[in-house]
Amino acid sequence: MPELDRSVPALVLRLDRNPFHHGTLGAVRSLGRAGVEVHAVVESRRSPVARSRHLHRAHPRPPGAPEPDVLVDALHRVAERIGRPAVLIPMDDLGAVLVAGQAHRLAGRFLLPPQPADLPGTLADKAELAGLCAAHGIPHPETAVPGDAREAAAAVRRIGVPLVAKWSRPWLLDPASGLRSTSLVGSPAAAARLFERTAEAGSRLLLQRRLPDRPHSDWFFHGCFGADAVCLHGGTGRKELSWPPRTGLTALGRWKHNEQVAQAGRRLAEKAGYRGILDLDFRRDADGVYRLLDANPRPGAQFRLFTGADGLDVVRALHLDLTGRPVTASGDRPGRVFVAENYAVLSALASARPGSGVRLRAGAGVETAWFAGDDPAPFAAMAGAFAGRGLAKAAGRLRAAVPGAAAVPAARREAAPGREAAPGPGTPGPGAAGDGPGPGTAPGAAGTDNDPRNGSAPCTTWQ
Repeated sequence: MPELDRSVPALVLRLDRNPFHHGTLGAVRSLGRAGVEVHAVVESRRSPVARSRHLHRAHPRPPGAPEPDVLVDALHRVAERIGRPAVLIPMDDLGAVLVAGQAHRLAGRFLLPPQPADLPGTLADKAELAGLCAAHGIPHPETAVPGDAREAAAAVRRIGVPLVAKWSRPWLLDPASGLRSTSLVGSPAAAARLFERTAEAGSRLLLQRRLPDRPHSDWFFHGCFGADAVCLHGGTGRKELSWPPRTGLTALGRWKHNEQVAQAGRRLAEKAGYRGILDLDFRRDADGVYRLLDANPRPGAQFRLFTGADGLDVVRALHLDLTGRPVTASGDRPGRVFVAENYAVLSALASARPGSGVRLRAGAGVETAWFAGDDPAPFAAMAGAFAGRGLAKAAGRLRAAVPGAAAVPAARREAAPGREAAPGPGTPGPGAAGDGPGPGTAPGAAGTDNDPRNGSAPCTTWQ
């Protein structure tokens, strides 16, 4: 791998408020270890990623739900602090969509992949993705995008129950609405009622055939694409454990070559004309076909799984490409394993599926999301916050079970001002690189690693 241009810093941008976002830490460590000055926009100075020795400086996340003008102004202020153009790497869908749409206003201050401003939004939008797959012959579950409540009910009758209902742009969901980004629909009437909340959801409703949940059926693809959608680096992997079980982020994944998945990933990037990092989720159908479920126009949480023999990963490949340096092929390392320690423990304990135990082959490389001998502080911060959240939830359940608990003042039951409200044990876990705070996922609905349905409650920013 050619040496990265150390004169060009990087800014890792995260707009969700999930303090257990290990994908951000992976990006900081990857570039920092290569000698790049790394900055990060995160939710709080107490975020575990802010403790990394490889992070040069943490910057405040814009308050509230960032509008384009607010985000651009915030990024301009960060650019002034950095003092020179930097590679900008969004780590969630909201950030990727907003940055692409405002790329013309960020030019000169940040280095971004040149591509149509609306392309990341098209890929991240689940309804648009279904159309792309249909147009270019990429396997995808049978999907209906109803135009009214009557069409929603008719789709249920045609496809059959249960159906997976999805809002096409889940990062737009208001947590206060109680709407789930992904849920199961069991009747035509239920689909019609859900459609009536379209305006509240802020995006279109999809009704999708539920693919069978079988062992080893969930796969993912990560790739960094350069000019003419050439794949500079990437790989395919299989989920061994997920959190929540069978529905959520990759708690443990294995690098395993799958040509069907790789071809579908390359074809999507080529037909869309995509440039940059792409994270895709697939599920194997009963007929053996791997169908694309989600496309995320940014790094997936477990991207460090695909670290080549010379240290190349998709984040380093992007930095090389945007700074005009060649990206040479890096030797694959099949069998390599990625473990998100906190979620892997929860998933292993919660999974009652026979044969769910994971066997690590002798000599297989293991990439941990949090623990690193050269950078121990983020793991310690994560473990403390994760355990604290678990104890808080247990205390909440105990209060609920004790008569008179409702009389406890609400202020005493809330976290102290500025304290991260972090998901933990017993919570439908946050996405590793979640797109924002959001509702949970219905059991059995295939999920992605960076879906906002796995996000956490808001955290306070700082000035």
